Amino acid sequence: MAKAKNDVVITGVGIVTCQGVGKEAHVALLGADGAPALRIDTERFAPYPVHPMPEIDWSQQIPKRGDQRQMENWQRLGVFTAGLALDDAGLKDDMEACGTMDMIVAAGGGERDIAVDSLIVDEGLKRNDRERLLNEKLTTELRPTLFLAQLSNLLAGNISIVHKVTGSSRTFMGEEAAGISAVETAFHRIRAGQSTHTLVGSALVAERQDVIMLYEAIGAHATGGWTPLWSRDDTAGGGIVTGTAAAFLVLESRQHAEARGAHVYATIDAIGGDRGARDDGKLEARLDRLAEGFAADPQKTVVLSGASGLHGLTAREKAWAENRFAGAALRGFSAVTGQALEAQFPLGLALAALALGDGLEVPAFDPAAEGAMSAPAETAVVTTVGHGRGEGLAILSAEK
Repeated sequence: MAKAKNDVVITGVGIVTCQGVGKEAHVALLGADGAPALRIDTERFAPYPVHPMPEIDWSQQIPKRGDQRQMENWQRLGVFTAGLALDDAGLKDDMEACGTMDMIVAAGGGERDIAVDSLIVDEGLKRNDRERLLNEKLTTELRPTLFLAQLSNLLAGNISIVHKVTGSSRTFMGEEAAGISAVETAFHRIRAGQSTHTLVGSALVAERQDVIMLYEAIGAHATGGWTPLWSRDDTAGGGIVTGTAAAFLVLESRQHAEARGAHVYATIDAIGGDRGARDDGKLEARLDRLAEGFAADPQKTVVLSGASGLHGLTAREKAWAENRFAGAALRGFSAVTGQALEAQFPLGLALAALALGDGLEVPAFDPAAEGAMSAPAETAVVTTVGHGRGEGLAILSAEK
């Protein structure tokens, strides 16, 4: 494909998962000789297994203690990872570039004060005037700063404060679909000439009782010990194993990237998202439409699936991917990072960029269900099928 000035290229990758902090840890993961080590916590939130947050020195990207204190871990993780992406792109100290940089964040509903929630529930068992009780506790127990920190758009606000990214700002909410829409919007704005450089991404802290409760409310979270993604025990909960993760990308037009001599990991050739009913093959039909632009050598293609692990849906996604991309290497990255909700699609793109940037033969994450690659990756397909709704797909190519 001929290069064009408005090609959307990835020039910065910030990534944190249970596998480590930063691109070096994840290049090692994607270039390993065998299946990566399993990093899972089955005790803290038993019976729910969770892929935990790695050890992080927040001061590396959030130097002011005051900034760190006024955030909870979800915001710290997002701001930290956004800083990694800016550093990687060589833009962290470029005040002019950061001042004109657009930002699109996919966010959840912020974090809750579990102690206050528990207090309200406990007191509610003893009183019948629960409306009055709720108002009393919200005005006496909840710190105003924490209440503000629960607003989803404050992740973008704190990135602006800490990293001085002060162009336009957008925040999307809505589970996996938010992450898809965030990247898709950034892509189309750059392609249309409405933006030259954008910071886009998301973060999820899965090690939260309120997050686990949301999954368990619909019977979606796996229980007990860990089992492989593609053959998860269907008698032990809903199948999803969540994971703390964050991914931010710096996307630029090719013209903007080349003008400043930036390193390009990969080009995003096509991207799309959709949602709708999933019965009677409608899910597969939508995925087929999203994949219409794919025409690469399957032997040099890696399909990075963000399959959630949810029983039934994950099997359908695997069957579709193996049929549509026959001969390509399928890799379910949730097997090694966990399911990261809004961050799932940006996370897949970050992994794809690293694999293509280094021309890696990505090892099987689940050797019993995934075959070996026979050549370095030159094309990557990233899929995310939301556990409830929303599908996204991107096609990326390596620089040549």
